[in-house]
Amino acid sequence: MIHEEKKVGKIIEELTMYFFAVGADKINSGIEKDGNHVKITFRANYHADFEYKMDRLEEYLREPKNEGIEDIYWELAGSGDPGETSQLLLIGMMIDKAQIKRSEGEVELTLYKELFEE
Repeated sequence: MIHEEKKVGKIIEELTMYFFAVGADKINSGIEKDGNHVKITFRANYHADFEYKMDRLEEYLREPKNEGIEDIYWELAGSGDPGETSQLLLIGMMIDKAQIKRSEGEVELTLYKELFEE
């Protein structure tokens, strides 16, 4: 199953680089694994100039899961320039569900992903 766990690592990596690109200086992430289910928690601040990017982030993370795309392209997560829309869209297609809470200058994400046996 390590292949599936690497995908989770790529998701955390991409989100971390994205938030660095939008001015974050406080980033916290966590992973809770329960059998074949993973809950990723991610909290970060961002610079006010990038408020519009948070709207896009919500849109991309709520993209329907696409296992075919995930299996082919997951290794690309974390590559390229931080915050590219294609990277966030890929994350949206890799997860089952996203909960997003925003307050002034801060975002809290809870992402859910089912891991598949190899």
